[in-house]
Amino acid sequence: MLATTLERVIAIPAISRAAVPSLITVEDVSKVYPSSRGSAPVTALSDVSLSVPQGAIYGIIGRSGAGKSTLLRLLNGLERPTSGRVVVDGAEVSTLPERSLRGVRRRAGMIFQNFNLLSSRTVFENAALPLELAGAKKDAIAKRVALLLDLVGLADKKNRYPAELSGGQKQRVGIARALATEPAVLLCDEATSALDPETTQSILGLLKELNGLTGVTIVLITHEMQVIKSICGHVAVLDSGEVIEKGPVYQVFAHPKSEVTQRFVAEVTGGALPDDLAKDLSPVQGPRRQAVLRIVFTGQHANAPILSRLSRLLDADVTILSGQVDRIGGEPFGNLLVTVPARDGIVEAAIRLVQSHGLRAEALGYAG
Repeated sequence: MLATTLERVIAIPAISRAAVPSLITVEDVSKVYPSSRGSAPVTALSDVSLSVPQGAIYGIIGRSGAGKSTLLRLLNGLERPTSGRVVVDGAEVSTLPERSLRGVRRRAGMIFQNFNLLSSRTVFENAALPLELAGAKKDAIAKRVALLLDLVGLADKKNRYPAELSGGQKQRVGIARALATEPAVLLCDEATSALDPETTQSILGLLKELNGLTGVTIVLITHEMQVIKSICGHVAVLDSGEVIEKGPVYQVFAHPKSEVTQRFVAEVTGGALPDDLAKDLSPVQGPRRQAVLRIVFTGQHANAPILSRLSRLLDADVTILSGQVDRIGGEPFGNLLVTVPARDGIVEAAIRLVQSHGLRAEALGYAG
């Protein structure tokens, strides 16, 4: 539908991906909020640096309080960094006067968790609001909004009010509104957190299509690794105001370095321990207990028949407890939890055999 619309009306020009290597650059940024009533100053961000390539879908993930929302407010100029530089679409947002920031914000569309639609305005009028505020002419507004509503699949809802829409439809209005001024970047603040899983995938699919067709850069703030896995090409992991890992999504998933990232990745790749197994797992070997191994399948070796080789070469039973094989960033990725006998050096031999096939393995403990 989107491709057909763009072929019919050329109104959203594709952004040249080669024009600017990085659309957003954050250099050594810290944000410290002053103390109030004798309390200690609060450091929301500390020496954060990241670069968002033009045309990318870039995810920023972290738990509540990690500093995600503060970082987003720095990108659109609603906050100033205590130190460091923020450059968006060639403008140094961190030093611009307020008057100049208005133009920058028109080039950075915002999509909100709770939609932020005006209940007294129709779908058409909500999507038209940024253009009205920019002083666009009525005929230009009508043409632009009609195209946008067609793009997001709401052409037949233009005269409806927000109260008459589902959550997914409201977010589609929010996306149309964010695209109204032809922004270089869409800043998405937990854009799918208020939606059910099916609607979330629909909205993420729409954002991915828009990115592919128009080249608009998308920055997604989220606490859900499933969102990162679904559409992002790059990711930065925030924890306590610091970027603890960043890079292409596949590399971060395949080789998570920090404990925080490992937990995020395990949530969506089958690496998390089932509750009953976690309760039963012990670091101490006991009678009639089996060693539990996690095997991580990545890259060109992901399809190796490792379990049959383990069983045959070690002459031992290998039991699958749980597992998941998927594709992330176009590359195969999977996790298996298995048990092997906890005797005669079998655990060590199993780990060496898995590693010899270019895969990763770790012993998690012992289970009955």
